[in-house]
Amino acid sequence: MKSVFDIDGPVISVVIRIFDCICLSILWLLFSLPILTIGASSTALYVTVHRYLRREEGHLLRTFLDAFRDNFKRSTLVWLAALCVLGLLTADILVLRTMVLNRHPMGRLYWLSLILGGAAAVWTAYCFAYAAHFQGRARDVLRFSLFLTLAHPVRTLGAFLILFAAVLAVMTAPGLIAIVPAAVCWLESSVMEKVFLLHMNPGDAERETHNPSNKGASL
Repeated sequence: MKSVFDIDGPVISVVIRIFDCICLSILWLLFSLPILTIGASSTALYVTVHRYLRREEGHLLRTFLDAFRDNFKRSTLVWLAALCVLGLLTADILVLRTMVLNRHPMGRLYWLSLILGGAAAVWTAYCFAYAAHFQGRARDVLRFSLFLTLAHPVRTLGAFLILFAAVLAVMTAPGLIAIVPAAVCWLESSVMEKVFLLHMNPGDAERETHNPSNKGASL
């Protein structure tokens, strides 16, 4: 019983990881408050989850701040583009929902708009994950992330279900917002990392396996 609660035991390790997720989620919330910085904040979140939480490398705060600074310009441009797409699709969903309630024939497109909205949400998540891993201009991030979203529909569905469950959890218990961002990013990264490895050059994939901080890889 003593070994279970030892400083290196499983119980303490879980408690420490939960605390790390809470700290990282709060960081993400604080750095996302201006709204326009959500892109850089989300990229920094993914970098920190991948390196610090999953690979146990570096320092949580330093890793987040460095990633936020290094990815600020490109991730902000990516976020603004994604925000426009998400905004348009959200408007379509609301309009089509009204048409459904009014029994308008165009209301049949409502379900299609929901599917597109879900795909766009996953595409946005892919954008931040891609920006955290690879070099390239903002338009490259948008283009390749869209390709990955469409090329792996099963994994895209899995990533969407994670996001959907997270939204439901926060709507049910708003206090979970203090841990959900990092936890969701951790789960999403387990899906997306496998996708990235499938499309990376063999040499880059090998280096990524042994050196996750490498950002010179290409798809």
